Amino acid sequence: MRHKLRWAGIVAAMLVALVGARLMSPCAPSLAFLDRLGVPAGKSCPPATRAETPAPLPPAVTVTQATMRDFVDRFFVSGTLVARDEAMVGAQIDSLRIVELLADDGDRVTKGQVLARLDRSQLDAQVAQNDAALARADAAIAQATSQIAQFDATLAQAQADLDRARKLDVQIVTQATLDQRVAAFRTAQAVLSAGKGALAVSQADKASRLGERRELMVRIDRTEVKAPVAGIVSRRTARLGAVAMSNGDALFRIVTDAAIELEADVPEQSLARVTLGMQAKIALPGVEGENEAKVRLISEEVDKATRLGKVRIALPPDAPARIGSFASGVVVIARRPGVGVPTSAVTRGEDGDFVQVVKGDRVELRKVKVGITNLRQTELREGLDAGETVVTRAAAFLRSGDVVRPIAAVGASADGVREAAR
Repeated sequence: MRHKLRWAGIVAAMLVALVGARLMSPCAPSLAFLDRLGVPAGKSCPPATRAETPAPLPPAVTVTQATMRDFVDRFFVSGTLVARDEAMVGAQIDSLRIVELLADDGDRVTKGQVLARLDRSQLDAQVAQNDAALARADAAIAQATSQIAQFDATLAQAQADLDRARKLDVQIVTQATLDQRVAAFRTAQAVLSAGKGALAVSQADKASRLGERRELMVRIDRTEVKAPVAGIVSRRTARLGAVAMSNGDALFRIVTDAAIELEADVPEQSLARVTLGMQAKIALPGVEGENEAKVRLISEEVDKATRLGKVRIALPPDAPARIGSFASGVVVIARRPGVGVPTSAVTRGEDGDFVQVVKGDRVELRKVKVGITNLRQTELREGLDAGETVVTRAAAFLRSGDVVRPIAAVGASADGVREAAR
C-alpha cells in the first residue's frame, strides 16, 4: 500500500510541473493530454519561419599606391682582379750574386727605390785598375806634350839656320852646308809631327780608359736593382745568395701606381649599353661593404666563340684588393625618378604589359609601358600616374569591372623605395 502511494505522488508531481511550465512559458507548445484534462494553455508560439541567407562579400585584394621613386638600371658583372699595368723588374747584369734584399711582397715602393743589391767586389777591382790606366794615360800625355815643346824649339832653330844659309852667298856657304840645313829642318819637322802623334795616341788612350770607366760605373749602378715605377710589390722571386741573370725570371713584379682593376666578361648585348666613366659597385672577397668604381676600358673586340667582351673597371687606390682574386659587382647604367609599383602587380602577355587599377571598389585592367625592373619594384613609363591604386599581386581571376574589397598593403611601400634606389 505504501509503495502505491509513493508512485501516485511521483505522477502527481510530474503533472503539476508540466502544467506550471505550460502556464509560465511565453510560447508553450500544445500538449494533447493536457488539453483533454482542460488545463489552460499559455501564449501560443507563432509558426516557424526560415532565416534569410546574407549576400556573399566581394573578394578581398591587397592594393598598393603607385608612388614616385628613384630607379637604378644596372647589370651584374664578375671577373678577376688584375693590375692595370705591371712592371717586371729583373737584373741588368749577369753572373752576380744577390747580397741584399730591401723589398718584399706587399711593400709600397717609389720610383728609383733600391729593391736589391748585387755583389760588386769584382767591379770595384776593375775600377781600381782603370784608375791606374788613367794615371798612366795622363803621364803619357804630359810627356808627349813636353816633347812636343822640345821638338817645336828644335824645329824653330832649324828653320832659322836654314833661312840664314839661304840668304848668304854661295861663296860663303857651300851647297853641302845648305843641304845639311835643309835636312836638319825636315828632321825637326818629322820629329815634331811624331811627337804630336804620340800625344794624340796618349789622349786616345785616356779617352778609351774614360770610356771603360763610364762602362764600369754603369755596371756598378746596375748592381742596385731599382724600381722603374712607383707602386706595390706584388711578387718577389729574388732569393738571397742566388745568381742574377738578365735573361732569367723577373726578380720583382710591381703593380704600377697600385692601380688594380676588375676584368669582367660582359655579353655583347650588355656591352653596347656600357660607356666609359659609368659608376659601379664592386664587392671584394672577404671585405664588408662595396667599393665605388668606374668603367675605365671597354674592349673593341668580342670573342666569336663565347660572344663576350672585356670590360675593365678601375677600383680606388685604397681598395683592399689583391690581383688574381675573384670579385663581382654591378654597373649602374641609368638612374632616374619614375612611377613605381610592385613587380608582382605587372602582368605580361602577348598584347603587352598590364596592371589592375582599383577605383573605388571596382577593378580596371590598364595597359602600361614598363621601364626599369628589379625583383621588387617596376618602373611604369606610361599608363599610370602616381597616387593611383593597383592590385599588389595581379590575379588571373579578376576582370575589368569586378567588385573587390581593397585592403592596403602594410610596410611594403618603404621596402620598395629602398629596393628601387639601391
